[in-house]
Order: sequence, then C-alpha cells, then structure tokens
Amino acid sequence: MLDITTTKQAIKNRLKGRSSKTGKVADYEVLIIGAGIAGIGMACRLQQQQHKGLFGHKAPKNQKQVSSTNKQKPPQRFAILEKRADLGGTWDLFTYPGIRSDSDALTFGYNFRPWLDYRMLAAGDDIKRYIADTAHEFGVTEHIHYQHEVQQISWSSEDQQWSATIKNHASGEMFVKTAKFIVGATGYYDYEQGYRPHFEGEEDFHGQIVHPQHWNNLDYNDKKVVVIGSGATAMTLLPALVAKDNNQCARHVTMLQRTPTYVASVPGDDHAIDWLSGNFSPLSKEQAYTVLRARNVLRQQGLYKVATHAPKVMKAVLRSGVKKELKGSGVDSKHFVPDYNPWDQRVCAVPDGDLFKALQDKRAIVVTDQISQFTETGVMLQSGQHLDADIIVTATGLKLQMLGGAAVYIDGQAVDIGTRMTYKAVMIEGIPNLAALFGYTNASWTLKIDLACQYVVRLLGYMHKQRYQVAMPQAQTDDMTACAQTDTVMGSLSSGYVRRGKDELPKQGDRYPWFVTNNYLSDRIMLKYRKIKDDWLRFSR
Repeated sequence: MLDITTTKQAIKNRLKGRSSKTGKVADYEVLIIGAGIAGIGMACRLQQQQHKGLFGHKAPKNQKQVSSTNKQKPPQRFAILEKRADLGGTWDLFTYPGIRSDSDALTFGYNFRPWLDYRMLAAGDDIKRYIADTAHEFGVTEHIHYQHEVQQISWSSEDQQWSATIKNHASGEMFVKTAKFIVGATGYYDYEQGYRPHFEGEEDFHGQIVHPQHWNNLDYNDKKVVVIGSGATAMTLLPALVAKDNNQCARHVTMLQRTPTYVASVPGDDHAIDWLSGNFSPLSKEQAYTVLRARNVLRQQGLYKVATHAPKVMKAVLRSGVKKELKGSGVDSKHFVPDYNPWDQRVCAVPDGDLFKALQDKRAIVVTDQISQFTETGVMLQSGQHLDADIIVTATGLKLQMLGGAAVYIDGQAVDIGTRMTYKAVMIEGIPNLAALFGYTNASWTLKIDLACQYVVRLLGYMHKQRYQVAMPQAQTDDMTACAQTDTVMGSLSSGYVRRGKDELPKQGDRYPWFVTNNYLSDRIMLKYRKIKDDWLRFSR
C-alpha cells in the first residue's frame, strides 16, 4: 500500500524542484571559468537577471522559517574563477608592443555597454580597462576569485551537479566547489605556452629568443630583431618595434615569413559617432552607436560573403590595396599575396596601413623564405641569405586548449571534448549543464560571445520556469542522427594553429543546430529568438 504522506512530499519536491536527486545543494548556481572578455560578459548578463531565480532555488519572500537543524544554505548565484592574478584574459596576458584588437571597437565592445571611443582597432590596455570598468559597473568584480585554477570538473548524474577541483596558486591549497551549471569562458588557447617549434641550431644563438606570450618588458632598444611569423602578431610587432615615438626603438626589424598572409588597411579612427550625434542630429551618442554598430556588422558579414562566394573579386581588391600601399617602397607585393583564398585563413587588418608605412623605412623589411638553421648571430635561410639578429621573436602561433586545460569527467568517465560535436556553438554533445563560449573568427569575437551569453541566460531561465535541473544536447533523436564532420567549432579556417589543435576542439555536425554558420544575423535569430526546447536538447528534473 502506498504511503500517502511520502507520495505527497515527493510530488511537492518535484513541483518545487529540489537541488538534486540526493538533496545536495551546490555551492554555486553558475560557475564561470575565466575572467576575460567572455567571462565578464557572461557575469554581466547574469547580473542583469539577478532578480530571477535559477534551478528553483529562489524562495518566496513569505517562506516560513525552518529549524536551524534542517536549514540548508542556498547556493550563491555565481562565481568567476580566474587562474591569473588579474582580469582581462588575452588583454592581460599579451603585453608586447602594439598589442591591439583586430576588429573594430564598435562591434568588439559589449552591446549592453557601448564603446564610444573613436579608435577603430583598440589598444590592448584600453580593452583591458574597458573590461575592468564594465565588471565594476555591473557589480561583477567582487565575484572574481583570482589565482584560482580549475584543474578538473566532474559531473555527477546522481547529484545533478558539477564538482570543480580548484588550485589556489596564492596559497597552494587544493579544494572542491560544486555548481549546477558551468560556463567555460577561457577562450581556445593555452595561456601557459604558445606554439613554439624547435629550430635547428637555436642553442647556438647568442641572443635572446622570446615568444610574444612571454614578452616580459623585453629590452629591444637599438637591437636587431627578427620576427618569425606572418599572422596578426607579427604584423602588429613590426611597425611597433620601429616606431620612434615609443619608449624603445629597434635598430632594424625583419619580419620573416614562410608564406604570405592577406592584409587589408583600415582607417585607424572613426569619428562617425561624433558627427552622427552632433548638435544638429536628433540622435544621442548611444543611438548613433546602435546605428553604426549595425553598419559595421553588416559590413563585416558582407565582406565575408564576398570573400567566400567571389574569392577572385576579393583577391583582386586586396592585391590592389597592397600595391597602392607599397608604391614607392621597393617592397614586392608578392609578400602579401598568398596562394589560398581570403578567409581560408584570417585576413589581417592594419590601422592606417601602419605596416606598409613601416616598410617604407629602411629599418624594416619583410622576407619570405624557409629557415635552414639558427646561427650564433642570427638566422640562415634556405636561400643562403643570413639575417643578423640580437633578438628572435617566435610569433609562430598559439597552442589550442579547451576549458583552460581542465579535465572533464562524467560519472567517473573521462570525456574527450575533441571527439564531441558543438551544439549551436555553445554547448557540447553529451555533456550536461555546460557551455563553452566561442566567438567569431570572421568578425568581432565579442559579437558571438554576447549572443552565446544571452542564450545561456535564456536556457537557465527556461530551466527555472520548467523546474528542470539538467539540460544536455544529444546527437540522436527519434528519427535523426547528427554526424560529426572534420571542421571544428572554429569553422573551416586552415590556419596552422587550427590544424595543429583540431583534436582539442569540438567538431561541427552535418545539420542544424550542430554546424557553425559564422553568420551574426542567423546566429542572432537562433540564439536570441528560437525556442529553447528542441528535439536535440534533452531536459530532466
């Protein structure tokens, strides 16, 4: 015979939504890993929803007091765990001269806190300051725990929560915290080390060898510098190292590249906000920002569409721009004409053609060749040319990594994220209550990050409303099965660092919502307006 009291209590618990099957209350409702632009953005979005409860934890104001012996402390709303000693992520890590964004500030900033600066490609220090100011304004700063590294996260289906193994690097202490939901906001690369190939004879070199991730106030004044690389970092370093208005100035800089990269000169400043919100305009600065942000988004998307659908046209435009910038410099434009199509790898943007202006000066050159070996005094090339150097900068790329290197376990079984598919480029196949934030590779990183954050907030709100405790994407429905493809969440980029790290990244699937569109307009519809519940996302109480 059924115990009526027990049955009524079970129904009551089901309707109210218990913290877990075992009744254990998590330390946090949401645990955010990383205090960079993604982590701070996620926290700000949660702060905007702070009046709403998650996972059924918010008690009504007239809730009766319970005895102290039965009272359980409710979970804290969220916390941010940051391995480094300060916030900023990329913009705290990289300190090399000239460090800047590679997309315009209007779309790089958060749309809930307009970036009204006129600089098109913002400097690294300005970006970090913007992130810090945003965190302070939204009351996020006090939720950040610095020098806290998440080394492992383990999901318990019985407890319906994550356990995060954390190391406090300040004290050396190891401890565990639990959370209902985890947001990985660590980006996609290893902060401890970049990609650093070994070069034959490098032990013989008498100068310094440094990777841009470990610049550490390098003294390069009046030195001969060879920068190995052809990506955004190398193209930023070259003009910055020879700039006479900096505290230091190199005697000579050579950018040594194995293959060319597409480069486009963009305006350094954009004063459109000022004139669009001027004395005779009905628009405020915030309204002008909205208009110009939309303009820039459409421009980015349009240029990407042209590059992918009419690559010959985009090639011709880029080549023409390079020839114009190099006119009279004596530098061959072949150094900036790759054999692949635009956006097979990223197109580098340089403000006001600063790279090309630096090449007009005889103190900076670009060389396209293969390295034979390092010598005592520099680099010997396969062509027989020798590049003298006091300092060699290995701007050779990034080493990819998920979740800041944290190991992932589900019910005691290790999970290889690189074998799973990405769901809406936010969640991971077969992993419950976890979001891994990725931005765009063909537009401003933050555009996609902010959409993903809004999706997570919508998902949590839906789970709270329906009293769900678990949300997990599954690759199979009653009549469909999604299959993994070779492309990763980073899209079809063929950049070296993406090829090297493809086994670390989640893969795309062969159908919606498992493939990545890299299209802001379609992603906006998918992540902001389409229903949360679909055939692929499984919920449980």
